[in-house]
Amino acid sequence: MSFPGLFDGIDAVLFDMDGVLLDTERLYTEATRRVLGDAADRYDYALKERLMGRAPLEAARILVETLGLDMTPSEYNERKRPVLLELFRASHAMPGAPELVEHIFTRGLGLAVATSSDRGYLAAKTSHHAFMSRFSAVVCGSDPEVLRHKPAPDIFLEAARRLGVPPSRCLVFEDSPAGVTAARAAGVHRVVAIVDPRADRSLVAAADRVIESYDELALG
Repeated sequence: MSFPGLFDGIDAVLFDMDGVLLDTERLYTEATRRVLGDAADRYDYALKERLMGRAPLEAARILVETLGLDMTPSEYNERKRPVLLELFRASHAMPGAPELVEHIFTRGLGLAVATSSDRGYLAAKTSHHAFMSRFSAVVCGSDPEVLRHKPAPDIFLEAARRLGVPPSRCLVFEDSPAGVTAARAAGVHRVVAIVDPRADRSLVAAADRVIESYDELALG
């Protein structure tokens, strides 16, 4: 399956990071299960979908309340932090992501990352991935300019602003329902959702295209 005209009307491409550029969603799952201990069996993909794309504290709140954990959201995040930092140092790129980024770069389009992730994790995730140097801007959920988190549009509006491109000339790649909603609210021209095969596609129905791998783009 190819998508002719994917970049028509586009001056910049904005990427979420986890599960879109880097294969880190499985690392978040592993870290969560380690922290949950005996409660890990109640952490399924449907619950994970509710957390994806959200600010860390909001995601932790949903998790703690849903599972009735004997800890605060902040305590949960503090317990998970060292586990994540350990795992992120061995993160891999999503298959096809470096090639897609290079393709976009050679077309002369602007490139930015718009991730709900804390900036404190950024170096551990990205320092061993050379293709990340192609991005002119990286906006994190912890940046002061991001007053509201996904599904609010702030992070995509800020990424477009830093590139000097109107949102209406931007293409967004996302993997979460919250991210797709945020991109639509930002008024971007086009949204592509790259989803896990287990995902409920109805939750990202607002995307223009839904794919399971970058091979489906057939960019050549």
